[in-house]
Amino acid sequence: MSTSSIHRLTRENLSNPLVQISLDLTNIAEALDTATVAVEAGADWIEIGTPLVLAEGLHAVRALRKEFPTHPLVVDLKTMDGGYLEAVMMGDAGADAVIVMGRAHDATIDRVIEAGEEFGMLVMGDDLGAPDRVAECVRLEQRGVGMVVHHVGFDHRNAHPERELTPLTDLSHIVAATTVPVQAVGGLSMSQAVSCPGLGAPVVVFGAPLVIDGQAFSAASDLLSVLTDACAAVHAEPIQYPI
Repeated sequence: MSTSSIHRLTRENLSNPLVQISLDLTNIAEALDTATVAVEAGADWIEIGTPLVLAEGLHAVRALRKEFPTHPLVVDLKTMDGGYLEAVMMGDAGADAVIVMGRAHDATIDRVIEAGEEFGMLVMGDDLGAPDRVAECVRLEQRGVGMVVHHVGFDHRNAHPERELTPLTDLSHIVAATTVPVQAVGGLSMSQAVSCPGLGAPVVVFGAPLVIDGQAFSAASDLLSVLTDACAAVHAEPIQYPI
């Protein structure tokens, strides 16, 4: 999928599953090396993960845009305020998609969407921390985001290891309640992530801790082999939406 088509992504025009590599790293050199391996393995989208956003910011977006001119770049800003400015800065640097938090004020979500329209970016709304995940995803779609991210957070999962928290618990309800593409993130095993297209979440993310170390934030030593197999498995999984 070209960068020009990601802005108007819909369930109808997303006919095949996609793999998104999340560069949950802390320096540009390693991010470029990891993205090169991921693209060779078959990854479709490249995500500037939050650690990389914090460490390198716009420099990382520009460097990845230069190296990968045709791959969609997703920037995990986790925007909570100042939505227009943050999104415009990333769009100007070459981003194709940005992420705003559902817990942000409606005005912030609206301003990110405004910037998305100006720069032709997909706006993804993240339901992290919402007490009612289904209602939050419905609200995000109603405000105008182009994709909802159903996200069980890193700290939340690690604080309750006995509960084995996973987005699969609510995923089918969110897919049924919304009409935009849905992405499931956090607390998934490799096999669970691969199964997501069959559950109606066709853009599959591989990052920390699946292929990026979740503590050291460095790429796995056998990344090419692991990710090649994972990409092939995702691409072979049929997308199934609720009838």
